[in-house]
Amino acid sequence: MTSIGGVEMVDWKLAVATASRLARPGPEIGREEAREVVAELRAHAAAAEEHVRAFTGMTTAEGHDTPVLVVDRPGWIEANVAGFRSLLKPLMTKMRARRGSGPAGVITGAVGGKVTGVELGVLLSFLSSRVLGQYETFAPATRELPGAPKDGGRLLLVAPNIVHVERELGVDPHDFRLWVCLHEETHRTQFTAVPWLRDHLEAEIQAFLAETDVDAGTLLERLSDAVQAFTGGRRGDSATTGTEAEPGARSGAHPTGSAPDARGGDTDGRSLIDLVQTPAQREILARVTAVMSLLEGHADYVMDGVGPRIVPTVVEIREKFQRRRAAGANRLDQILRRLLGLDAKLRQYRDGERFVRAVVDEVGMEGFNRVWTSPNTLPTAAEITRPAEWIARVHRSPEP
Repeated sequence: MTSIGGVEMVDWKLAVATASRLARPGPEIGREEAREVVAELRAHAAAAEEHVRAFTGMTTAEGHDTPVLVVDRPGWIEANVAGFRSLLKPLMTKMRARRGSGPAGVITGAVGGKVTGVELGVLLSFLSSRVLGQYETFAPATRELPGAPKDGGRLLLVAPNIVHVERELGVDPHDFRLWVCLHEETHRTQFTAVPWLRDHLEAEIQAFLAETDVDAGTLLERLSDAVQAFTGGRRGDSATTGTEAEPGARSGAHPTGSAPDARGGDTDGRSLIDLVQTPAQREILARVTAVMSLLEGHADYVMDGVGPRIVPTVVEIREKFQRRRAAGANRLDQILRRLLGLDAKLRQYRDGERFVRAVVDEVGMEGFNRVWTSPNTLPTAAEITRPAEWIARVHRSPEP
């Protein structure tokens, strides 16, 4: 896929190898116990499906059911590399056309592909020990990682990470596994019950990628400026002229107390991805972020709604897990979380859950489920924080 003279622009195999090699070892667990964990997660996923359907009133559309896979860290890495490879194919094709097929392009592609493969591998190695579960939306089905026949969707439960966290928190392992499955099964239900959701998100992501400046030099310069902004350093050209690396990168309101960078702007708590975007990409990302806030908040709401009925120690689990989320880890971990935008994901849980709760309290679950009618009924970024505006727009009285 997307190669120049037989050379991949991203060395996907190297990405998998690097991530697998650098991934932290999982918790110590015997073979028999491992088999029991896998069997229990599969059973809990099946039970969670029925509970989620009953609570939400959402049912899987015909022909859109997807499998549940219990994987280890290398399995999660392989699935995500496959997803990246599929999703980025149009961008890779665009970059190949820009670079050309001459000898210089081949050499640049070979070197760049290996560098990018290593960088992607490092990123995935960091994430592979932190993800408990994930609905893998875009990766194609393979013999090793089956998916839905039509679009390849599948739910991944990362067994070693679930065991690690349940031990770290000191909670009942059986209750914790079911609690995790409730959240992840909600995501699976969202995509299997709302078939247009996958296509909508893919279209938004492809629109985002289409706006990418595919000139490698410009992109590297933006990344360099972003790193300088986070480290408080400066590049000679932009520091002396006072110009920003990207027009509009620091527009908008900033929270009180944000530290200015060397060029008079501030990072506003944004990730590296945020700082290398074009204005058009930021508009697209605002829409995608609103959707992700909805999905994450809905999963948390469902988990809290169903949990007390079937998870005896849910209050203890919730409290300990929330404290773990808030505390973070060591300083290096916190820096990486910020650079990768993972702190923003935690805000999505909170904002989205408040939106869902407010809407359900006002119009009931059936009224909330109108959110799944079409892309036009999805909440905007503003409506996520002001749910009354979504209710007024979607539930307004018909004109006489």
